[in-house]
Amino acid sequence: MVIVAPIYEQDITGVYYNAAAVIDADGSYLGKYRKTHIPQVAGFWEKFFFKPGASNWPVFQTAFCKLGVYICYDRHFPEGWRALALRGAEYIVNPSATVAGVSEYLWKLEQPAAAAANGVFIGAVNRVGREAPWDIGEFYGQSYVVNPRGEIEAIASRDKDELLVHEIEMDMVREMRDKWQFFRDRRPDTYGPLTELN
Repeated sequence: MVIVAPIYEQDITGVYYNAAAVIDADGSYLGKYRKTHIPQVAGFWEKFFFKPGASNWPVFQTAFCKLGVYICYDRHFPEGWRALALRGAEYIVNPSATVAGVSEYLWKLEQPAAAAANGVFIGAVNRVGREAPWDIGEFYGQSYVVNPRGEIEAIASRDKDELLVHEIEMDMVREMRDKWQFFRDRRPDTYGPLTELN
């Protein structure tokens, strides 16, 4: 089993990151990803606690696949999905703690779109229930696995703690990248202004 373990990481005293450690099937530590995009919205005042990561989009060669990690709020930014895929990720795990509201609609929209646009499997993970004493809302669960076609293959319930087990066909990554030549047809020479616009 490969484990993606979300952690509250202390780099030095007073410097903290929302991170995820990747542990391979033999128990070896492969590395970590630090959350890149830090929200500052009602109930999620993360800029008070975390620094943004600059992890250079690491992809980990695990016993089973090339694995990338993107954390919670990151999923709203398409650039990271693309960076991980271009670095070779075949499967990207997105651990989240997301409450009902507008994001629930986006939950089943953004990650399937990212999977199709980048030819990857995505494991979208979200918790369920409420957390006292803050009660910032209901975590809506619905963890799922989406394939490189953007199809949700397996999904957990909205309100129960569950273990979602699903077998994925890794050959589909190559199949869809060969079929839809999104990487070949990219035009990085024209994208410079994207990093200059504020």
